[in-house]
Amino acid sequence: MSGATTAVAQAGRRAAGTGSIVGALVLDATLVVLFAWLGRSEHAREATLGGLFGTAWPFLAALTVVWIAAAVFRRPLAPLRSGLPVWLGTVALGLALRGLGGGGLALPFVVVTAVALGAFLVGWRLIAALLRRLPARAERTR
Repeated sequence: MSGATTAVAQAGRRAAGTGSIVGALVLDATLVVLFAWLGRSEHAREATLGGLFGTAWPFLAALTVVWIAAAVFRRPLAPLRSGLPVWLGTVALGLALRGLGGGGLALPFVVVTAVALGAFLVGWRLIAALLRRLPARAERTR
């Protein structure tokens, strides 16, 4: 390959990597907001952006800290390497921030938070890993 072709190929890999990072972060944040929205709607809370932000902010802040501390950007799609720390850190730190902010921490809320965010934050990564393996498996069987 020529130097120009190599540079283009490397730039393409970096762009794809950046796209995966941004996409994973946006999906994680969207799922955290969805969790907050579902919780608010389940408890017939007023449907306002301020109310939604008030519920979601501790978990969004926790998500941000975990993404940086666990270097999730290195392998954002990895279910174990990234999904588990994102899930556990977002739940633990999010609940701590919620408690410090005066929000309730009843045991049922803690359990629902852990289960829902686990399903969301690890679940989509497991599905993505499965979908990435399907074409390779189909190719081997030909």
